[in-house]
Amino acid sequence: MTSSGIVFNVQRYSLHDGPGIRTTVFLKGCPARCWWCHNPESQNASPQTAWSQNRCISCDACLLACHEGLQPREACRACGECAEACPTGARELLGSETSADEVLHTILKDRMFFEESGGGVTFSGGEPLCQPAFLKALLTACRSHDIHTAVDTAAICPAETLIGIASLVDLFLFDLKCADDALHLAGTGIGNGRILDNLAQLGQVHRNIWIRIPVIPGFNDTVGEMTALAEHAARSAGVRQVWLLPYHGSWAAKPARLGNEPPAQALAAQTPSTQDMENFARLFRARGLDTQIGGGA
Repeated sequence: MTSSGIVFNVQRYSLHDGPGIRTTVFLKGCPARCWWCHNPESQNASPQTAWSQNRCISCDACLLACHEGLQPREACRACGECAEACPTGARELLGSETSADEVLHTILKDRMFFEESGGGVTFSGGEPLCQPAFLKALLTACRSHDIHTAVDTAAICPAETLIGIASLVDLFLFDLKCADDALHLAGTGIGNGRILDNLAQLGQVHRNIWIRIPVIPGFNDTVGEMTALAEHAARSAGVRQVWLLPYHGSWAAKPARLGNEPPAQALAAQTPSTQDMENFARLFRARGLDTQIGGGA
């Protein structure tokens, strides 16, 4: 069993990734390329460096520390020496190889908060199932300490990989984007056949699934798409709640830090109105689903 993997963030005192106060561990790697992705730094499976222009004071400390002269970007070995040398945090290393023991040590610091709030740890990404052996090691370690576990996943993986961790997971936060396969392919770069099949199979062996749906302007924010998603959720065994997450553009500055341009769609997209969100929620509630509006996509 792999006891180390690539982690790019550990967010403590999280309130939006499951019940109670949680520690959210973000694992690197994702096969999807959703244009609205709030963690674009999670997509690449390997560590990488980022640069924030507004923090840079042009002191050249990073240049002096870098073995590759900071150019071209493709030559970067993500050793992190530029980030260590930067006095302002303009250079940042995103992701590092971390052992399961190190992650567990960080998680256990918040155990008191878990016990008082009914919280625990959530493993997210990216797609955490891109590192299945590492994820299983982390879940096993948490189970040995009686810590509530949640996995935030789009289930972009073989069914046996998903089912293989089910007994170690107290709660699945299952991300659905849209019901139409062609639309899903256009918006995320992958089809959704495997995802929907995995939801059906997971529901046969697990009885605590929360479906999370980002409501994305110009993508899935139609009555037809939301009705189709509501029908999928209603006939999926194990679904206990549905969360509709309104899009917001707070992530749009992130691509530039990675040397990329923000997607064109992001420049025009607006947060859905409160009334639209309520209308969509009614489609789910009409099918007997406990449906909440909250968080952000």
